[in-house]
Amino acid sequence: MEIIKSATAKELGEAAGKLAAEKLRAAIAEKGSARLILSTGASQFETLETLVKEDVDWSKVEMFHLDEYVGLPDTHPASFRKYLKERFINIVNPKKAYLVDGEHPQECIAYLTEEIQKAPIDVALIGIGENAHIAFNDPPADFDTKESYIVVNLDEKCRMQQVGEGWFAGFEDVPAQAISMTPYRIMQSKVIISAVPHAAKANAIKLMMENDTTNMVPATLLKTHPEIYLCVDANSAGDTL
Repeated sequence: MEIIKSATAKELGEAAGKLAAEKLRAAIAEKGSARLILSTGASQFETLETLVKEDVDWSKVEMFHLDEYVGLPDTHPASFRKYLKERFINIVNPKKAYLVDGEHPQECIAYLTEEIQKAPIDVALIGIGENAHIAFNDPPADFDTKESYIVVNLDEKCRMQQVGEGWFAGFEDVPAQAISMTPYRIMQSKVIISAVPHAAKANAIKLMMENDTTNMVPATLLKTHPEIYLCVDANSAGDTL
């Protein structure tokens, strides 16, 4: 694991976004195309703002989406499909964008599973939640499944994070389930870049760094990846890094 520490969330986003672009350009130079996984949420704002401005031949990039709430239409302000269309897809127009459709879970899972298995993922931007989840794999995360996407139950801390970030008015408004890329599928990515700014994530970083691999702290799994870059700012690093 390589730790990249920045002073502010803006500087963190610039570092993570530029690193992602560098890795994408290398993949395109090597084989003529690249495959990218994107995560969402408030923690990814600065990274995506940088990434979309980078010199990447997006016509050669396929993008996969990490997760989405079950039953939430893409017109809802909290929809991650909406988020990615506004902050990435409609700006760079990638070759293909594979989005998670939470309104049709089983059909969506079957389709995405078939597509993601066709070729390796070159770069994965994977956030870490306040409860140390990766994607929507809340503790205890399923580290055993070899599926690519599954329906998961969201725990209380995860749902409260969504309220705290302003995506929903109250706890009861947050869907209880989501479709999530599995830990196994995330770990198949060639490069993982984890952008984790803000003080709200300091405890998650502490738990990640101080524990051995455990599904009760899902982010600990990232430490076992052969090329993982953990990007933190002064607030998320806290006293741990």
